[in-house]
Amino acid sequence: AARRCARIDRGAGIVSANVNGVNLTLMIGPAEPVAVPAEVLDALDSVKVISKAVGTSGFELVFKIDARSPLQTLFLVGAGASIPLVRVVVAVTVSGQTSVLIDGVMTTHSVSPDVKNGMTTLTISGEDLSRVMDYIDFSGIPFPAMPPELQVLTCLAKYALFGVIPMVIPCIVPDISIPIQQILRQQGTDLAHIRRLAEMVGYVFYLVPGPAVGSSVGYWGPQIKWGPVQPALSADADAFTNVDSLSFAFSNEDTEMPILIIQEPITKAPIPIPIPNINPLTPPLGVVPPIPKHFPIIDGVAKLPPVRAVLSGFAKQAQAADAVTANGSLDVLRYGQVLGARHLVGIRGAGMAFDGLWYVTSVTHHLKRGEYKQDFTLSRNGLISTLPSVAV
Repeated sequence: AARRCARIDRGAGIVSANVNGVNLTLMIGPAEPVAVPAEVLDALDSVKVISKAVGTSGFELVFKIDARSPLQTLFLVGAGASIPLVRVVVAVTVSGQTSVLIDGVMTTHSVSPDVKNGMTTLTISGEDLSRVMDYIDFSGIPFPAMPPELQVLTCLAKYALFGVIPMVIPCIVPDISIPIQQILRQQGTDLAHIRRLAEMVGYVFYLVPGPAVGSSVGYWGPQIKWGPVQPALSADADAFTNVDSLSFAFSNEDTEMPILIIQEPITKAPIPIPIPNINPLTPPLGVVPPIPKHFPIIDGVAKLPPVRAVLSGFAKQAQAADAVTANGSLDVLRYGQVLGARHLVGIRGAGMAFDGLWYVTSVTHHLKRGEYKQDFTLSRNGLISTLPSVAV
């Protein structure tokens, strides 16, 4: 293993560790994270961060400490009832580019003493800042004449203290209730209410750490599968190969086309309306899409207003899983940068059926002394690339 050295950048107020050209930054503190002492970085054995395209991201810090080390008491007491939450920020700098991997809070501590050598393994687990949004139940707060996007902005405004910056995309079809007929009220915590609104209109909600240390972007909108493309993952390319492993799977057993049934207002005749998988924000990444095998009927929408019925159809279609998936691992130094989730990436050298653009659905970061590797999961909706080639 390569020798690891710790340094203190007093000008930036950040303590970091350098491992084979990868600069790791760790900040911990109640509510507002601060730079950890060099002794904490010396005790740090490994870091694991899981970034998901949809849902909650998490992290795990493993420390090797002496049984009488004050760090054990510090972390356990710091997460006690006297302090509401302990915030953790993990960032890495590769090739001069800094990426914030996680901005979250501690949730679980475990201690495993080794009776033979006297060393103790302290494991700290946590989740991103969406965990803070799930602490307090705000049921009953009214939202008169407020569309879903405005309700989300109201909920996210509470967390500006934690550096959460909202990015809310208005609904494709606006739906505003008339106050004299109905006043919508919040049900459950802010996180539960925001996710419920996202499911109603076929949107997603997640927190993106960064771009600056100490800030996060709360995204509420459609799952966008277009934009800048990350450097290609190359397989079977001799010296240009930058992945350690890569495998693919194709299954269309779960593909479906939901059917929306509405009633004609005069004759009450049912009218079936199929909802195809067509979305300008998620263009097809494969030329040959799978043929739907299931046609589920969306229940409970026949008597809804047309706007809400259409939103229910979009929401059901948005839940359909992509038929083609890929799994693999890579070395970050060989790849040249950090592979990010929720972005596009190219694959080359895997054959005509699987080359092309993919959407990164999840990335797991593994940092240890002397290495930085990533496990990744990709997806797309069909076989054979829509592009003749991808950028290297």
